[in-house]
Amino acid sequence: MTTHTTRMLILGSGPAGLSAAIYGARAGMKPIVVQGIQPGGQLTTTTDVENYPGFRDVIQGPWLMDEMQAQAEHVGTRLMYDTIVEVDLSRRPFRLIGDGGDVYEGEVLVIATGAQAKWLGLDSEEALKGKGVSACATCDGFFYRGRKVAVIGGGNTAVEEALYLTNHSDDVTLIHRRDSLRAEKILQERLFANEKITVLWNKGVERFVGDGDPEGLVALELRDTVTGELSRLDVEGGFVAIGHHPATELFRGHLELDADGYIAVQTGSTRTSVEGVFACGDVMDKVYRQAVTAAGTGCMAALDAERFLAEVEFEHVREAAE
Repeated sequence: MTTHTTRMLILGSGPAGLSAAIYGARAGMKPIVVQGIQPGGQLTTTTDVENYPGFRDVIQGPWLMDEMQAQAEHVGTRLMYDTIVEVDLSRRPFRLIGDGGDVYEGEVLVIATGAQAKWLGLDSEEALKGKGVSACATCDGFFYRGRKVAVIGGGNTAVEEALYLTNHSDDVTLIHRRDSLRAEKILQERLFANEKITVLWNKGVERFVGDGDPEGLVALELRDTVTGELSRLDVEGGFVAIGHHPATELFRGHLELDADGYIAVQTGSTRTSVEGVFACGDVMDKVYRQAVTAAGTGCMAALDAERFLAEVEFEHVREAAE
């Protein structure tokens, strides 16, 4: 067992965590990034990325994260392959313990553990992820311009995704297991008023149907939740929009979380309920959830952390002089 100490400890290695590391390293804070269970974050499971600034051509998600990691290491970040199982935020330096027993201590802590989209859990869904099946219309809707698409879900996320997709498709179907939506009334009014959207009630996805070479989504096999009857809906894009799981279980009882389990931060900053602890990326953002916004809040977290340490160190110097 080894103890690793740093001025800036970062948990999570997606765009938010690595952006925080780049800014922290350039500020001389010698950050340590504990990469967690999915090094590189969700972009490592994404193929085509067309909306990250700076690249005129489509780039690959894993390549982008490799480049971010290389940049972070180049400016002085240490990346540790470990999974944190225990945290102590009761005093500084903050203390995190890895599953192998290693201890990580940081004068400030940046949490960038992200959030995972909820999926239906079907084998056919897994087989066609990135081949017509997606959990982010904002990320992937552009690839389905002029094509027939479907959104699965009945809450705010599903309705917002369906409305967004009408920017690219004139034939959007919303599929919901019940006979009424859970989304806010104003969103439902916008949905029902949009002539490009059709709603299928009391329908659940039984199977995502693939075909072609290379294989891609061609249809959804649906089951009526009332009668049990099977039907087929031909689509080229299927967007699962049933919510997200923020990776915050480790911090329950240690930090203030909102009603949906995301880390609560002060408006306009990345400061959490514990001084010296900052949160960035999808773990605190349930609205935008984009790689570029995650990177932006990672920058914010590093700047917030640097200012916090400067204030603390100034106070120590002043107290020593008195």
